[in-house]
Amino acid sequence: MAEFIGKPFFEEEEMEQGPQRIVELCSSENLSNLEVNKIGKIQSFRTPIEIDNSAFFRKGITGDWKNHQTDEMKETRDQITEQKPLGSTLVFGIGK
Repeated sequence: MAEFIGKPFFEEEEMEQGPQRIVELCSSENLSNLEVNKIGKIQSFRTPIEIDNSAFFRKGITGDWKNHQTDEMKETRDQITEQKPLGSTLVFGIGK
């Protein structure tokens, strides 16, 4: 990714395992285990409610959405996912 954005790693950084360390630090497992993401709340900007920080990390299990969303919510999500990129050059190939 660093090379793609035009900022490749220096040879010394690669020798010191810099890219691997970044991958480890950015992993879902590492981020979900940080204390700041386990405790506390954030104020929603759309509604006057607070959301637990832990709500931003899920189990990462395929199909777990069924435990949190209704079929109607799934259909709405699918429609939004299909409609939002229309007119862009993005190609996903989902469900095709």
